[in-house]
Amino acid sequence: MTDDPFALFGAWMSEAEASELNDPNAMTLATVSAAGRPAARTVLLKAWDERGFVFYSNFESRKAQEIAASGQVALLFHWKSLRRQIRIEGAVAPVDGAQADAYFASRPRVSRLGAWASAQSRPLESREVFEARLDKVEARFPGEDIPRPDFWSGWRVTPDYFEFWQDVKFRLHERLVFRPGAGGWETGLLYP
Repeated sequence: MTDDPFALFGAWMSEAEASELNDPNAMTLATVSAAGRPAARTVLLKAWDERGFVFYSNFESRKAQEIAASGQVALLFHWKSLRRQIRIEGAVAPVDGAQADAYFASRPRVSRLGAWASAQSRPLESREVFEARLDKVEARFPGEDIPRPDFWSGWRVTPDYFEFWQDVKFRLHERLVFRPGAGGWETGLLYP
């Protein structure tokens, strides 16, 4: 048993990257509205280290509104082929502008244009309306130099809870939990 949840996360993520065909970095992001209504959706983990886990999106989206309402989220990585999952809970805050700019610049051109064209989470009259918006943005930014919109950035989840779940036959699963303690991370097991 390790006492470092980030090291264990890294080991499990490396195994997922080696075995999962599509998006081993896909994670369910759970939020809650100001009224207490939960919501979940899949986003992609784009960076992680001992400071936390980073994903990007539109700051005007539903998820952004819910993040602003509570400042807390939950993440879930599920790798069915490995029969593993990791739950992470914690506070969430925007990444700094330089990090967001660097990541945005690394995205494919059409993805950068799409960030400008999308009024994420708001009603869309038709696909043609979105494609027309995309055409206008493409005309506005004809080259590779596409700045990051002010309404698009990333968040960093600073974990205060990890749960590593491993499938065991007959539903006798293993569940290893990490919580912050006085001298670092405290570990424990949970019943399946």
